[in-house]
Amino acid sequence: MSRCAGVLNHITSLPSPGPIGDLGREAYSFVDFLVESGVSIWQVLPLCPTGSGDSPYQSPSAFAGNPLLISPAMLREEGLLSYRDDEIPQPARADETDYAAADACKTALLRRSFEQHRRALEGELSRFRKRERWVEDYALFMALRKRFGGARWTDWPDRDLRFRRLFAMRRARAELKEEIQFHIFCQYLFRKQWAALKAYANERGVRMMGDMPIYVSADSADAWAHPRVFQLDRNRRPRKVAGVPPDLFSEDGQLWGNPVYNWRWLRLTRYSWWVSRMRAMESLFDVLRVDHFIGFANYYSIPAGATTAREGEWIPAPGDKLFHRLEHTAPNLEIVAEDLGVVSDRVRELLKETGFPGMRVMAFGFDGGDDNPHRLANFVDNAVAYTGTHDNDTIMGLVEKASPETLAAMKEALGFDDPADAPRAFIRALMRSPAETAIVPLQDLLGLGGEARMNTPGTPEGNWRWRCLPGALTPDLAQRFHALLKETGRLVEKEG
Repeated sequence: MSRCAGVLNHITSLPSPGPIGDLGREAYSFVDFLVESGVSIWQVLPLCPTGSGDSPYQSPSAFAGNPLLISPAMLREEGLLSYRDDEIPQPARADETDYAAADACKTALLRRSFEQHRRALEGELSRFRKRERWVEDYALFMALRKRFGGARWTDWPDRDLRFRRLFAMRRARAELKEEIQFHIFCQYLFRKQWAALKAYANERGVRMMGDMPIYVSADSADAWAHPRVFQLDRNRRPRKVAGVPPDLFSEDGQLWGNPVYNWRWLRLTRYSWWVSRMRAMESLFDVLRVDHFIGFANYYSIPAGATTAREGEWIPAPGDKLFHRLEHTAPNLEIVAEDLGVVSDRVRELLKETGFPGMRVMAFGFDGGDDNPHRLANFVDNAVAYTGTHDNDTIMGLVEKASPETLAAMKEALGFDDPADAPRAFIRALMRSPAETAIVPLQDLLGLGGEARMNTPGTPEGNWRWRCLPGALTPDLAQRFHALLKETGRLVEKEG
């Protein structure tokens, strides 16, 4: 990457009409704001369907897009949906996503569109199915999940379907044909709208940066369709699960519960599942942040059934072999390694071997000793640097909660007196840093407090809800950010 700047803002946070941000006109307006600001990267969170606690990191699919991000307004403009504006409920709070309301209204509207237009799109849907092979298992999985009342697939009463017996699968595909086609229809619409938005951004010099969770949910189409890819027992339940060990922030560590990979099987299959996944990411994004990159060097394995992460152990993973394989299968995808956490010598060696830029986070730079890699003085060129991430408090929230000693250190390092000026001071220092890529969460660009925090790790509810208010992205804000990027050499020359 050349020296450049980006903004982190998830699709759900856009001020679209209704209870959730989507791929409609507000997304295009956001691209326009980025262009006016001189920004060349738009980073989003995972686009997959959300799972427990509305988290995009606990998805029922590593490949599918979230149907809630489909814009009804865009479908109406295309003649693929008719509805009254009052059929889309307005949120109780304009700065908060209402997932339940979004699910209710969008599912109803998408089913209406499906009933009205699926026959006219039969040819396109057929080509989509042939191109996106993963969609068959995903659509059947979602249809079966509905049939069994949303139960986890390992609890489905039909054992033959749990174990994917051939006769049972044929029967289910015949009986659930309509529901399967509906889910394929939704994935087709999602990919079409995302591709159009990405093309609009790329044509204006803005690259789309995605986020790929390293792990998938145990209750997912991936674990059901590819059980040998994961460490599952004879009943297809996880034997070992993922997490991270105890640290300064959590005395019990973090118990994520996702099944860990069966790296032996993956090696025997030449990492074919990962090849398919990375090709899917390449079709969606220009740049990809690989979540929990340290898990490719060594992964933390916890016995299933453990009550805390204390019982886990680090086990080597074959990340070098995997990425050597992947470099030939997704050659056009730039990768950013999320190397936050326990960075061992194996992690450092893998980063060096791949050449991927790691991450630096200013919010982490005021703890620990002088060797803290997140201290501004320790930033390096080959890095993607942030004021904070989606898992941090906002800079304003961080300053408001900081101890007197930490606040004094921030003021001295960044040159501000009034805490209200902290977000601008952090952003200015970030842009002046040597890191080739500097990315700011939109909340920090707007100077918002802790109420705008996107996620608090370890809390199962109340996350992923923040939304940008209509009118917040002003021409004045764009002009000020553009001037800073010009001053710090982060404006990228547009081709053509």
